[in-house]
Amino acid sequence: MSTSNQSHETSQHGSIGSASTSAGQPSGSPALGHPQSGARKALKDMTKAERRALQEKKVAEKQDRMAAGLPSSAKKASEQEAHRKVASPKIGSTANTPQSPAPDAEKQAKKQQKRLNEVPWLSHLDPPRKPNTASNTNKDLHPAVLALGLRFAEHKMVGSNARCVAMLLTFAKIIQDHKPPSDASFSRHIQKYLDPHIAYLLSVRPMSLSMRECIRWLKKEISEIVEEDPPLTDESARNRLVERIEYFIKERITVADRLIVENGMQKIQNGDVILTYAKSSVVEALLLEAKRSGYEFRVVVVDSRPMFEGKHLLRRLVSAGIDCTYVLLSSIYVVLKDVTKVILGAHALLNNGAVYSRIGTAMVAMAASDKQVPVMVCCETYKFVNRTQVDSLVLNEMGNPDELVVKKSSDENSSNSLTNWRDVPNLRLLNLHYDVTPSKHITLVVTEVGLIPCTSAPVIWREYK
Repeated sequence: MSTSNQSHETSQHGSIGSASTSAGQPSGSPALGHPQSGARKALKDMTKAERRALQEKKVAEKQDRMAAGLPSSAKKASEQEAHRKVASPKIGSTANTPQSPAPDAEKQAKKQQKRLNEVPWLSHLDPPRKPNTASNTNKDLHPAVLALGLRFAEHKMVGSNARCVAMLLTFAKIIQDHKPPSDASFSRHIQKYLDPHIAYLLSVRPMSLSMRECIRWLKKEISEIVEEDPPLTDESARNRLVERIEYFIKERITVADRLIVENGMQKIQNGDVILTYAKSSVVEALLLEAKRSGYEFRVVVVDSRPMFEGKHLLRRLVSAGIDCTYVLLSSIYVVLKDVTKVILGAHALLNNGAVYSRIGTAMVAMAASDKQVPVMVCCETYKFVNRTQVDSLVLNEMGNPDELVVKKSSDENSSNSLTNWRDVPNLRLLNLHYDVTPSKHITLVVTEVGLIPCTSAPVIWREYK
């Protein structure tokens, strides 16, 4: 096949929806009826500019197919178009036939517009989803899991500790209420019964890293019960699992937070100006305990959109009589000149010593490190994960971008440039929930086992896994 013939054939069959052979296969692949060696020779004879033009044309065709809601592969797109033509009724068969494509076209237009508003290099992250509350699809799930999934999806429950405790307590209730079939034992059937509940929680909102660690621990406990010799009775296995869950919550979360508060008190002195970001339950407990112990200090609460979690922390600290200052993240360098130490919470501590926490934490830690202000991170050992991550893009949770739009309902005449942001070409809003703080910006980590450097994260994980 010569270069001129191939260019003519490409332009002739370049439109979307063509069911011809050239549209159903890549431009550089051999056409039906031609030997493969000839196609390779034609590509070999092309100049560099011609090959680049051919490649750009293939990329443009692929983007057009995706914008039209078709598969990215040319072959799959042609097969889908052919299937539509066969399945669609003939024109004039019914009176309502001309009106039937209208809903499909509108649906495709919405999909195309939504795809244009997505950030293309973060397409591997799951977008925010609404839970499916249809009774027929979730009829086999425990009601407690359905209620918990709604709270997770609507962000009525935030914070890794609160989410882990709520999830474990829900699993304990499922274990107590579960009755295995007559031909199966409880210990061998419970994990199979829990799997769809775990999948449902994962479908309504991505699980936190600490929640994944809790589920891994629970499955390990179930496997140990299965391996018991002699086998445990159903009631004994049920009671043991519930007791182990209660023990985990008490020892690894509740008591661990108390020990973190005791260890963190060693670093608080009179006259300190402590900066914290967003809201962490263990940091809040540490500051309140320091106030009850008679320390005189001041707290700077740094907050950011869209959650404004720092307002809840600010309300609790002010109620306890602590002198507080509230600023937004953009003013971090202004307030750092008086700060003596920074205390932050953590969503998880990675194996390379990096801290995975609420987005904005990395900016606070790097700004404090730039001003030589020590940064302390309070983190329970159950949040130590065997995972290495150097950026915030490989794994993250995407929030609803509409939450970034400030809605001024009180003033109807006020204009907001982001109100109809989805209709603005080339405008995309990105609402990530977490970021990764490199270990070099963390001075020490306060855990229930003591004050440790970030580099000790792998050792602690191996010890307490």
